[in-house]
Amino acid sequence: MEKKVKVMIVDDNVDTVELLSKRFRALGYDIATAYDGEQALRMVGESRPDLIVLDIMMPKVDGYEVCRQLKGNESTKHIPILMLTAKSEVPEKIRGLDTGADEYLTKPFDYNELAARVRSLLAKKEASIELAQKEKRAALDYMVDEVSHEVRNPLVAIGGFARRIAKNLPAGDPNRKYIEIILENVTSLEKMVTQLVALKSAVVSTPKAEDINGLVGLVLDRFKQRLKDSGISVVTHYMKNPPMVPVDHENMVRAVTNIIENGIEAMENSSRKELTVSTRVNDDWLEIEIADCGRGISPDIINNIYDPFFTSKIYGPGLGLTFALKTIRSHGGTISVLSEVGQGSCFVIRLPVVSK
Repeated sequence: MEKKVKVMIVDDNVDTVELLSKRFRALGYDIATAYDGEQALRMVGESRPDLIVLDIMMPKVDGYEVCRQLKGNESTKHIPILMLTAKSEVPEKIRGLDTGADEYLTKPFDYNELAARVRSLLAKKEASIELAQKEKRAALDYMVDEVSHEVRNPLVAIGGFARRIAKNLPAGDPNRKYIEIILENVTSLEKMVTQLVALKSAVVSTPKAEDINGLVGLVLDRFKQRLKDSGISVVTHYMKNPPMVPVDHENMVRAVTNIIENGIEAMENSSRKELTVSTRVNDDWLEIEIADCGRGISPDIINNIYDPFFTSKIYGPGLGLTFALKTIRSHGGTISVLSEVGQGSCFVIRLPVVSK
């Protein structure tokens, strides 16, 4: 269920659009098309392309203006733009690059060269995103350590004194309800600190070869009563005789637990309540797929779901997916998600298979 790279082709020449669409589809890309600048600007937000091939000479709004507007918008400025033009003069190229274009190709062009430049731009974009994510994770790790350290000591004092007061208050005391609220919040914060401390263990593992079917089954057993109480049916598709994979048992159980728990919570108000868990081998990876029929994740926030403290829930510090990501990466694996609002989410964990 890998998401395909989407290329948007913007050109007022129908033949050019059709030919480029055919070529790029043959290379495995998804395609979006627009036939003038106005249409392109309207469609970008909905299509969310990974790269735009943009003609310059178009009616209504030319390519220069389209490029300028896209690069001036916070939500679209990171989309690589490759400009196409019949003009080969240097001033035209300079103007195109000055508006923010990432590449420039003169018509008529060689399709192999165009494809190579598209691949290069996509690779640069991916490298830039990875670097930004690495820096972001480092900053978040530092913040997590600081928050954990600064919160723990005062929390112990608040919780200790509040519990002592609660113990000494008579049953009918009107202040008891306030102490109970304090203790509820203390419990929530204590859980958060525990999860923060656990994040450190996510990257410290002692892997042993394990049957993933058994591990996933163990996690589902722990949720058996909760799934029953929530009216959620479970569908499993386990691969027969899966290859053994090296995992830290406790950390991987917790990672899978966090993902399944998110799926259960996402289906609280769903008309359809079904959790599907599958295992399979794809090339040299063993994959665990966990799909729910819940509320789904908005495209605006899907890139932030692994961040510490990020949550769309009313309560909860939002550390479960952060732990899952760290654990899976520490095992040399990956985690990805596809989601549609109102339809549900599908997480795929990929772990390297033990070489025989």
